[in-house]
Amino acid sequence: MANIEVKGLTKIYNKKIVLDDLNFTVKDGEFLSILGPSGCGKTTLLKILIGIEKCDKGSIHKGTRNITNVDPAKRGMGMVFQNYALFPNMTVLENVMYALKLKLKNKKNARERSLEMLKLVNMEEHINKYPHQLSGGQQQRVAIVRTLALKPDIILFDEPMSALDADNRLGLRKTIKELQKQFNTTMIYITHDQEEAFSMSDRVMVMKDGKIEQIDTPNKIYNHPANTYVKNFVTKHLRDKVSSIEKCTGIDL
Repeated sequence: MANIEVKGLTKIYNKKIVLDDLNFTVKDGEFLSILGPSGCGKTTLLKILIGIEKCDKGSIHKGTRNITNVDPAKRGMGMVFQNYALFPNMTVLENVMYALKLKLKNKKNARERSLEMLKLVNMEEHINKYPHQLSGGQQQRVAIVRTLALKPDIILFDEPMSALDADNRLGLRKTIKELQKQFNTTMIYITHDQEEAFSMSDRVMVMKDGKIEQIDTPNKIYNHPANTYVKNFVTKHLRDKVSSIEKCTGIDL
């Protein structure tokens, strides 16, 4: 596995700076959440990391290798999208097997690996169902293990829970963390949800208008926000939410 180091990353659209000289490192096996409101540049950053888009300035290094202009398929990364991106005409098992068959060159091995992965997320009873027969949470579990089955060094998540209800979000958080711990996979997770970022991450990177406002552990950001923006967007929001729950339930959190 290899860490990711981003140096001076800049992206400009129609003369507007979308990403402004970003510098950060993601450690081996780390769970880093990139937190910010819509339009702050976090999804653009994700697309550049995986190679779907190109940066205008700066570089991306994976270990000792400069991957700034490397083809997405050769970066050793996988991506989980918010809309699941499953093939509607394929069963659960076929969806997970699809890329594996190309990689392993052996249908039997691909099937065994797929079944093994689906069992990890309690989807073995649904292997013959099609995506439309599954709940949103089940579809996302299939999408996650489909990516994980390919054994990427790094998995990127683009707001994978934005379309799910509260119960499914909580269950999927637990699943993702368990899988990360089991496989020790580096994960970079895009979200606009403060609670989600703080409950799942080793570190959180808070963004605003294409810039990094603070990157640190959840505890340090919560107790020592770097500026007024971080204090209002993160700390105040979380404290207000706790206060609201206490008022509604009478439970002192």
